[in-house]
Amino acid sequence: MIGFIKKDLAMIKSNFKLLAVLITIYAIMGFMNKMDISFILPFMCVMIMISSFSYDNYNKWDAYSISLPNGRKNSVKSKYITIILMTLIVTIITLILSFIISYVNTKNINYEQILVTMFGTVFGTLLVLAIIYPIIYRFGVEKARIGIFLLVFGIIIIGSLFANFIDLSNILKYLSFLEDYIILILIIIAILMVYGSYKISEKIFSKKEF
Repeated sequence: MIGFIKKDLAMIKSNFKLLAVLITIYAIMGFMNKMDISFILPFMCVMIMISSFSYDNYNKWDAYSISLPNGRKNSVKSKYITIILMTLIVTIITLILSFIISYVNTKNINYEQILVTMFGTVFGTLLVLAIIYPIIYRFGVEKARIGIFLLVFGIIIIGSLFANFIDLSNILKYLSFLEDYIILILIIIAILMVYGSYKISEKIFSKKEF
């Protein structure tokens, strides 16, 4: 298992320079008030995910990994562990940059707003990754690129329709009693959807032939 994770981290390490450049560009845009830097998280995590699977596909890693002890299970498990670790690292970096940008731009740090925004972004990122991983294992990384586009496009359309045709104030009013537990609920949902995604991917990969 450790070897699988080291392999994924070594692959990601080769992209560190590119990631550093992207973080720098987004940070500069954040200092210029051109964008909210917290939104680099999903973009970078998806990019890391795609590059990881592309690397495996190019080097025919999956065909080799299944010959190792518990190769199929460890291959899938390492992918999820790696992306969770990278999400945590990028989240910490983004939080630090957000605090710095907030202080430089306003001479004040709105901790609550930044943390809430980051929490929502992390949840959204995990949701996208939980959906995309089984698609990659089922159809391959190239077809999954189309799936990512359709997923993002679909979320935008559904979100727009939801906002335009449904009165959110009434929904929020009925759910107001959950306000004190919303973070705990979202954490539980995030854990369940990532675990569910992992089990689906594991099942798909266990039946895949190379």
